[in-house]
Amino acid sequence: MRIPLIAGNWKMNTTLSEAIELVSQMRPELEKIGNVDRVICPPFVSLAALKELLEGSSIKLGAQNLYFETRGAYTGEISPLMLADLCDYVIIGHSERRQYFNESGELINKKVKAALKVGLTPVLCIGEGLAENEAGKTEAVLAAQLDSSSEREYYSGGLVLAYEPVWAIGTGKAASGEQANETIGFIRQHISRQHGQGTAQQVRILYGGSVTADNIAEFINQPEIDGALVGGASLKAGDFLSIVKQTSEVK
Repeated sequence: MRIPLIAGNWKMNTTLSEAIELVSQMRPELEKIGNVDRVICPPFVSLAALKELLEGSSIKLGAQNLYFETRGAYTGEISPLMLADLCDYVIIGHSERRQYFNESGELINKKVKAALKVGLTPVLCIGEGLAENEAGKTEAVLAAQLDSSSEREYYSGGLVLAYEPVWAIGTGKAASGEQANETIGFIRQHISRQHGQGTAQQVRILYGGSVTADNIAEFINQPEIDGALVGGASLKAGDFLSIVKQTSEVK
């Protein structure tokens, strides 16, 4: 059985005080919810304080990015070693990193490898743009992203995948549950062809893209979908709690 996972990607939102307040609001109820791995991914500046706030909790922290080198003259970058003592997960290859910072599959691959080397669990994001989707190139794009950004040994290290159609991120236009399930089914089939059925069945694949408390049930009821990478709704305590609770009830 794949344990469902709900991760909240706060992106470039919340000051330190706002982050502490939000987690303080959510922690008591989040602690009560079982059967779901719960991960909060705040900005880097809040990780240390939130780690202290969540001490002794089953709620995990994740970073939103990292660099593949452990030390050196890389001004402004964050090393995997710096994160290893602060969190358990790290988002890698988000569409915003690919789009705004021109991250290539080769670079993303290095980041995934670096994360696993220090014991972090990567959440590798893949997804197609609107033009690619409308041109019927979704499967080709996803296959290329998987092949350039992941290797067989990553899956045994606990790699998590997140399918995020770029056209659905922050737009309010989510894919339907059926569409998302079909595409994630293709992702699993591709992994099976490349690395074997056992590997494909063990990897957790999340859906992301305008996930809300109102539509989470549509996704989480699908057999191929193992959870969600939640954006804007993760910044609202009530909404995020509802998403986690509904996931627990269904799974």
